[in-house]
Amino acid sequence: MAAPVRKFAQPLARNLRSDMDLSVEALTHLLGLAEQIKRTPARFSKSLAGRYLSLLFEKPSLRTRLTFELAIKQLGGDAVNYAGLIGEREPIKDVTRNLERWTQGIVARVFEQSTIEELAKWSHVPVINALSDRYHPCQILADMLTLQERFGRLDGIKLAFVGDGNNVANSLMLTAGRLGVHVAVAAPAGYQPDAEIVAQAAAMGSITVSEDPGEALAGADAVYTDVWTSMGQEAESAERRRAFQPYQVNPQLFALAKPDAIFLHCLPAKRGEEVTDEVMESPRSAVFDQAENRLHAQKALLVMLLG
Repeated sequence: MAAPVRKFAQPLARNLRSDMDLSVEALTHLLGLAEQIKRTPARFSKSLAGRYLSLLFEKPSLRTRLTFELAIKQLGGDAVNYAGLIGEREPIKDVTRNLERWTQGIVARVFEQSTIEELAKWSHVPVINALSDRYHPCQILADMLTLQERFGRLDGIKLAFVGDGNNVANSLMLTAGRLGVHVAVAAPAGYQPDAEIVAQAAAMGSITVSEDPGEALAGADAVYTDVWTSMGQEAESAERRRAFQPYQVNPQLFALAKPDAIFLHCLPAKRGEEVTDEVMESPRSAVFDQAENRLHAQKALLVMLLG
């Protein structure tokens, strides 16, 4: 029998719309729970018995879709899938109120954060942001689990993120910063993270943002990057390749970090663009640990919200 998980000084948020729906206390508990689930999955195999979740995917997905579906099934529940734009055929408020009558939770990977907010507004069952244009909270839960496994701690770790100041950068600043990680973002002018999110994160943790990748990597324990052109930005790909070329994580740039620094990437990777094959395939690459940890971190999140 799995141990009780709802022991918080403050109530756990019903939804995961953004990283800020999880308090520091809840984040710490979630990471500990994820470690337990990873070590002894059988203990939690009935945590979602009789529960069903709706998986909504506006964007193509490998890791998010399969890890959520596997997590739900390995916890004893099941999932139904819908692919397509949410709200295209009928209002989101109507979609939501259908889904909540059939299933006990909604996981959505969407183009716009406003879709997540609208789902959460109308839903009486938990809504989980599996990716939006503004946040990628579930990815960062796996990233923090990976860092904790590699270094035995989060407090005092320096993580350098280089490239596009996108949803991953936003969520890293908001979550990692609150857990004691120093997050150093390097992005070219015009592609830096949202100033409002930078200010919010800096008020709660150690955050630096610059245009200098060397400054970001100096003393870094982990070096993180993401694709230069996300889905929906294809028309900008040539311009983005020019702007981001100095931020490519190649052996020369990676050497500016600590000698034992690890490499992180949320995948999929465009090898030869934001990262070279030498770095992706090096012994210091932890990208597939991150991918595996999506499963365990999301299991912990599901148990906390629905168990």
